[in-house]
Amino acid sequence: MSTHAFPAPDSTRLAYRLYGDGPGDPVVCVPGGPADSRYLGDLGGLSAHRRLVVPDLRGNGASAVPADVTTYRCDHLAEDVEALRRHLGLDRVDLLGHSAGANIAVRYAEHHPDRVGRLALVAPSARAVGIEITGEERRVLARLRSGEPWFPAAFPALEAVTRGTGTDRAAVEPFFHGRWDEAARRLQALGRPANPESVALFGAEGAFDPPETRKALASLAAPVLLLAGAYDLNSPPAAVAAFAALFRDAALVVQPGVGHYPWADDAGAFTAVVAGFFGAGD
Repeated sequence: MSTHAFPAPDSTRLAYRLYGDGPGDPVVCVPGGPADSRYLGDLGGLSAHRRLVVPDLRGNGASAVPADVTTYRCDHLAEDVEALRRHLGLDRVDLLGHSAGANIAVRYAEHHPDRVGRLALVAPSARAVGIEITGEERRVLARLRSGEPWFPAAFPALEAVTRGTGTDRAAVEPFFHGRWDEAARRLQALGRPANPESVALFGAEGAFDPPETRKALASLAAPVLLLAGAYDLNSPPAAVAAFAALFRDAALVVQPGVGHYPWADDAGAFTAVVAGFFGAGD
């Protein structure tokens, strides 16, 4: 792994990590959060199949805080992806977005459709396309974990959060992992946002235009993969299926036994699907 930097259009210094050293063009992997991209690592060994470029979103990780904090907005972050594409000298970019990073990826595809080679959305947030997830949907999915030893404490906390009467989000963290062990706890901590301003402004007014984004995605020529974790309360499989239906050429995969971080819960199954989708590169 090596770390590099490039200038954004507004001259903010942005960082990215490069994993793998194989031939061919890399896959650009956009993290969620917004958080330090280290939580993605090399996505469960995906770098053995394709080189990975993993950027830190502005104001997070090794990327600088911008002079204009309104550029934390999702649509502005999509333009940072375009600056990275140009920096890498790619005519088209194979793009992967995880969680909130999927919103950045689809806003990029909306505005730069001819620059997208292939698009993978992993455990995607669907704010950019206006797909709502109800508290009851999350509770139904959560009940699948009723046999877990942490369930009796976690489920009441989840009910309170989804009904707007509780704020103990730490108590519900086990629901986002296929297994709640020490490795999952470390990953959860690593992916926890450290810049609250960037989180607060990510979805500020103007960040999303769901009708226009849906219209653009319906005509996107690039092949698309949407991968959902069977246990993922953040991005339930039904919501990801609705997301997939917005594209004209999309494959939906629901990975069994995993949560919001499928490469961590079952790296072998994850890399088989995602590496197969992206292929060996040019």
